[in-house]
Amino acid sequence: MKTSITRMTILLAMVGPAFAGGPTEVIPEPLIAPVPVPAPVNTGGEWGGFYAGAGLGYGDVGSSTDTLDGKGILGGLQAGYRHDFGTAVVGGELEYDITGIDLGATAGDALNSVARLKAMAGADLGRTLVYGTAGYAYADADVGGVGLSDDGWFAGLGADYSLTDRLTVGAEVLTHKFDDFDASGVDLDATTAKARVNLRF
Repeated sequence: MKTSITRMTILLAMVGPAFAGGPTEVIPEPLIAPVPVPAPVNTGGEWGGFYAGAGLGYGDVGSSTDTLDGKGILGGLQAGYRHDFGTAVVGGELEYDITGIDLGATAGDALNSVARLKAMAGADLGRTLVYGTAGYAYADADVGGVGLSDDGWFAGLGADYSLTDRLTVGAEVLTHKFDDFDASGVDLDATTAKARVNLRF
């Protein structure tokens, strides 16, 4: 009997600690939700694509000899294409202006037209685009009863504002240089300021 009690005591001594604390509860680790990464905000507008429109403005023409100069209205058409990189915009444009600016030396002296091939680069500020432009210019004039024409260059600044997704308004100021206009020995320069409206496609 004592032997049985002794064996029982030893068995309980060995098994007892296993049951003393009962089953160990496994506590799951808390789930950590991933921190959402905000999508990048594009503060720019959309200035890419083809466009065409018209402009109206004022021109001031002068010459190296001060014999040909005058001021007057000019207006015409433009068409171009721009590529919008998000914050930077580049493009090209063709523009043709008709003008009857009286050059004043003799009766009939006038600047008749100016055509331009433009390269443009600017900053996309959302609904506003500011840009610089430069390129090739071609002018046609009547001087002393003779039709003259020559090529030169121009440079200037402009800005456009988006009224709707397709309609924009803007302004542009350009300075033009024509050296030795049509081998006449006279250098011509002109400054133009125009208001413009464009429809984007």
